[in-house]
Amino acid sequence: MANVKAAVIFYTMGGTNYTMAQWAAKGAEEAGAEVRLLKVDELAPQSVIEANEGWKATVEKIKDVPTASSEDIEWADAVIFSMPTRFGNLPSQMKQFLDMQGGLWANGKTINKVVSGMTSAQNPHGGQEATLLSLYTSMMHWGAIIAAPGYTDPVIFGAGGNPYGTSVSVDQEGHMVEDVEAAAKHQAARTVQIAQTMKKGQQ
Repeated sequence: MANVKAAVIFYTMGGTNYTMAQWAAKGAEEAGAEVRLLKVDELAPQSVIEANEGWKATVEKIKDVPTASSEDIEWADAVIFSMPTRFGNLPSQMKQFLDMQGGLWANGKTINKVVSGMTSAQNPHGGQEATLLSLYTSMMHWGAIIAAPGYTDPVIFGAGGNPYGTSVSVDQEGHMVEDVEAAAKHQAARTVQIAQTMKKGQQ
């Protein structure tokens, strides 16, 4: 089995995408990958974060999680992103991280990375699919291989049936509405398996 290196990179404000990233990391490890669980930099002013107890608690909770860098992207064979939707698009924190990878892209270092995305919103039609498609547009520019889950396992239907990536609705109290743990782990395992196939083919 090819030794796949997987980076699971997330942005979270309320903790949902941290939890989803942890599930993805577990699924990737169970599929045999060496995994790095990483966050992107927070861009919001500290005063704004301090005024929101839930956001403040989340920042404290993830303070020891390493911050993703270009080196992590170059290191990884597979990259799994998890972030909330912002008006049907990527949050600025994740977008800035992607925008900072121009040097890697220019040097061909993003070519054939196997990538997949997960997301969340306050309701099923709050931009979940559009957010993933926005991510994948950038990934096409990278020359990456998109490993969408499709309908490759019954757990996809149990999680709401999003073929672009695991997505979850979050209620006003910050609780996930759908049970997506199995879907997140399956998506991560599928991403690793595709990366394994890619590595074998290049050896």
